[in-house]
Amino acid sequence: MRTIAVVNQKGGCGKTTTVVNLAGCLAADGARVLVVDLDPQAHATLGLGCDPEAVDESLYEVLADTCGAESIDRVIVQTESGVDLAPSGIVLSALEQRLASEPAETRTARLANALAGLGRPYEYVLIDCPPNVGLLTFNALRAAGELIVPLETSFYAIHGVQKLLETIGLLAERIGHAVQVRILPTLYDGRTRYARETLAEIRALFGDLCFDTVVRANVKLREAARRGLPVGRYAAQSNGASDYASLAVELAVSPPVTAAEVSEPASAPERQIEVSFRDGGANDVRIAGDFNGWVPDKGVRTRMDADGEQRVWTKILALAPGRYQYRYVVDGEWREDPENPEAVPGPAGVRNSVLVVR
Repeated sequence: MRTIAVVNQKGGCGKTTTVVNLAGCLAADGARVLVVDLDPQAHATLGLGCDPEAVDESLYEVLADTCGAESIDRVIVQTESGVDLAPSGIVLSALEQRLASEPAETRTARLANALAGLGRPYEYVLIDCPPNVGLLTFNALRAAGELIVPLETSFYAIHGVQKLLETIGLLAERIGHAVQVRILPTLYDGRTRYARETLAEIRALFGDLCFDTVVRANVKLREAARRGLPVGRYAAQSNGASDYASLAVELAVSPPVTAAEVSEPASAPERQIEVSFRDGGANDVRIAGDFNGWVPDKGVRTRMDADGEQRVWTKILALAPGRYQYRYVVDGEWREDPENPEAVPGPAGVRNSVLVVR
């Protein structure tokens, strides 16, 4: 079972649209699919033709059950599109207050535990997350093995995703739960030069993390949502249906990387590279680049030293020969390397430092 969370703290980037329509395409191809609507707005529930006010029980009853005996199976409903749904409702917004006294370790693992007890076999579980990084999103991140981050082709969206990747990296470090992240460009209007240039910047920045599929802006996606149907069932010949069918195929043929695959040696021998950042006032320094999917300190070792009144953070990287772009994250702020004069223009008007390994 592949458990995939669709997450972005920015609203309006296509999270729910992606969950509903990707689920519809996977189900149309014969897969058993469960959509978990973890957003109290319940838009995925509505998008699959289910009235959140009409359901007897929702995910709230499952996740708020203090005895841990409530089965997620009892709240699952079948939808007209062939996708099973664990519905949401506005009451889900009260979950954080309900569980406030519970330790964070167990409070954020409730969805993972619920999915582990599924009594029905599913090939895909797609989780629709709320547009924030709170308790519900942390539950999704712990439950998922893969993340899809819909990324609108715009200035602010790129900056927001970099911050989100930092959060994901911190979570993985704290709980020892790594996830595979993929970026999905959405709301793309290829008629404008701005969108074309922004898409090129996204691909340059995130590289292989990007899906080949790009979801174009398409009014049929909004019309299908209003009808409570995936776009493939509402307007099969539309651009929206074509794009999500392409995404479903791409996802199906690219399973998550296994630990064994990660440990395989690279085709070119790697070298141990050290880069240092000096600052007397910083408390936390991380590094992110195209060598680690722009997830700060992912796969990086750190050595701390002192040079007079300055702290020195030395980042130890294992890199094959090549040319890499990177930036430091200093107390949450993304910065160029002040000791490296070589830099190139990056997305959103920033500059990325360049590291050449020979």
